[in-house]
Amino acid sequence: MAAITIGPLGPDPRTRSMLASLLVEAVASGGSVSFMHPLSKAQAATFWDGSLAAAARGERIVFGAWDGEHLVGTVTLLLDLPPNQPHRAEIAKMMTRNSHRGRGVATALLRAAEAAAIEHGRRLLVLDTATEGGAAQLYERLGYTRAGEMPDFALKPHGGLTGTLIYWKRLG
Repeated sequence: MAAITIGPLGPDPRTRSMLASLLVEAVASGGSVSFMHPLSKAQAATFWDGSLAAAARGERIVFGAWDGEHLVGTVTLLLDLPPNQPHRAEIAKMMTRNSHRGRGVATALLRAAEAAAIEHGRRLLVLDTATEGGAAQLYERLGYTRAGEMPDFALKPHGGLTGTLIYWKRLG
């Protein structure tokens, strides 16, 4: 495996196609990332069109993790928050290809998002993850504090309800 490189993603068609494939894989594998299974690649591409357009407007940063020419993970740093919250940002849509889980991809993505948050003057990050099958252990290992749990927050991609865990982390 080549070294994993992390960087912001742009709206080019090849990247959008790889992001769409990654999202379809995550949902098919049970990832709680706001979509239901089966998710078509066209629906996933439409989501990424909007997300990458928001990134071009400076409202967010979509990071990609690359293993050579292959996109193997992504995370989004949401920056466009209400006027009374200029000090914080949100972490969203953390996904790693099944083939690359357990290799430090998610950690590298989160570290890049944290560094970008600091560069944008953000000192508080918040995120949520599914109670069942989420990344709670990862977030806790990286210093995020669990604020609480909301039961029956969302549908799982294959049906049934799952709760969500809310986390926060002070930066800098």
